[in-house]
Amino acid sequence: MTSTFTTTDGAEIFFKDWGAGQPVVFSHGWPLNADAWDDQARLVAEHGYRAIAHDRRGHGRSTQTWDGNHMDRYADDLAELIETLDLRDAVLVGHSTGGGEVARYLSRHGSGRVAKAVLLGAVPPVMVKSETNPEGTPMEVFDGIRTGVATDRSQFYWDLSETFYGFNRSGAVASEGMRRAFWRLSMQAGVRAAYECITQFSETDFTEDLRRIDVPVLVAHGDDDQIVPLHDSAVKSAELIKNSILRVYPGGAHGLHGEFRTAFEADLLEFLKN
Repeated sequence: MTSTFTTTDGAEIFFKDWGAGQPVVFSHGWPLNADAWDDQARLVAEHGYRAIAHDRRGHGRSTQTWDGNHMDRYADDLAELIETLDLRDAVLVGHSTGGGEVARYLSRHGSGRVAKAVLLGAVPPVMVKSETNPEGTPMEVFDGIRTGVATDRSQFYWDLSETFYGFNRSGAVASEGMRRAFWRLSMQAGVRAAYECITQFSETDFTEDLRRIDVPVLVAHGDDDQIVPLHDSAVKSAELIKNSILRVYPGGAHGLHGEFRTAFEADLLEFLKN
């Protein structure tokens, strides 16, 4: 089943709602949409859970908003989705930027409706390099992403798909189908939302958000993630979250595929059960 709801500021948010049972709510990465979670949503729905995945505002089938393309509003949209569906005992699963969305939601709205969370290849605590985060990614990298989106986003997204899945690594078996799917979903994002979200995923500091999380969290990350490097994200996040489990996947890239996907899905089901 698919549907939409309208936020308090007038944006129409698209979401999928599959299966029945304890709700598992998926938040996608940049610049994708809910379809990026289709395989995992189907998996959990087939194992007795209710899978819900939404298109972030400005992405996919949701309204291409001019305003509100910032992390607080993303978290508020997630809260309104959860409240609209009256979800209880939910498990929040966020990939990349979606991991930041989940962290900000838990900090901003609390865990009253949430049982646990999963952060996969997630951007917290903070990506950009600074005096307080010397191990981070230089601002020049994010400026390059902005230039790519602003000048020729179609070619930029196609090129990004290679490193996203680690297909540029020696010996990697590339899937043109996965690259084409990544490009297709990326091109559905509104250009303003895609451009403004770069600042959100790169410069937002989630340190205090992570410290406030009071539910169990699975922090999952590939050790060959070229988009969100492991040492400056998952390792630090696991240290900041009171009740966390850190799972590192050897050879894992940023996007799920192959052995990485298989291992993560097994861990996800195990985490949901316990």
